[in-house]
Amino acid sequence: MASDIVYKVLDRISGAGLLATGLLLLTALVSALVAYWRTVEKKSWKEFFEFAIPHEVITHPSARADLLFWVTRKALMPFLMLPAGIVFVSAVGYATNWLLSTLLAIQPPLIEGPAGPVTVTIFTITMLLAYDISYYLYHVAQHRYPVLWELHKVHHSAEVMVGITKDRVHPLDELMNRAWDGVIPGICFGIWLLVSLNLVELTVFGVNVYIIRNILMMDFVRHTHFKISFGPLNNLILCPHWHQLHHSTDPRHYDKNFGLLFSFWDRLFGTLCVPRPDEDFKFGLIERNVRDYQSLAGLYIMPLKRMWWQIARHFRTGKPEPQQSSQRAKP
Repeated sequence: MASDIVYKVLDRISGAGLLATGLLLLTALVSALVAYWRTVEKKSWKEFFEFAIPHEVITHPSARADLLFWVTRKALMPFLMLPAGIVFVSAVGYATNWLLSTLLAIQPPLIEGPAGPVTVTIFTITMLLAYDISYYLYHVAQHRYPVLWELHKVHHSAEVMVGITKDRVHPLDELMNRAWDGVIPGICFGIWLLVSLNLVELTVFGVNVYIIRNILMMDFVRHTHFKISFGPLNNLILCPHWHQLHHSTDPRHYDKNFGLLFSFWDRLFGTLCVPRPDEDFKFGLIERNVRDYQSLAGLYIMPLKRMWWQIARHFRTGKPEPQQSSQRAKP
């Protein structure tokens, strides 16, 4: 099991990671071209680069904070986040498998040998759904509970969106998210281990399904100003423009569009909000000290202090500190 975990980590940070990065950057370039073509009447390459990389955006303090945060955070990823994500899911999966096989007196696997294409396809779809609903539920909790919100404010404190804003996530917040992922996806994985011990995710032309998921969700593009919509496919996949609304400071948009890949969770639970095709948004937080988040200390240390204050206040008074931000679900 340990060697398998090491192999998966190395695989993700080597060839697969480079392929994913290349494809994501390509989708960003294509998205910029599409958005520019739809927006500007008189077109030129000079104006395209000014549209794709606005000077007022890349020189904004929030963009500089994003870059510094991205560089420092990337140093933690191979040694903390990726192993943690694999360990949590694997641990819960094998525990679930042992518990069910013991209680039901089943000797796994039910299917001997390598899993067939039908099994692999169904396994992949169910795991994608498990990861997606897990993210949705955790994301809702981040907006609903003050302690989690103090960490999640790091992501929402971006006042401009520059692509790498997608990684503006506090390490503790991401670690807790990975731990939570061990529950639903972990249990789902454990149940599947009863069926087959040789499960692999589906690949398309050799590309792992999770890389395909990252391309479809266009995480880099959804954290830019490019208004990209998928048309009728929006009913299935959450497009970048709909996610940009989630970062809006307009009260009409608070606590909407929580989904990661699929949009039907928001529709099912009543948190979907569809923007106008040409709608612009102002990003950030509605609170006095929002500029305090545009530094490494503000992104790493301040959320931990405010999180601790929330916990201390709860034990002292039984109530959390009233939140200054309106970007929060109502209890």
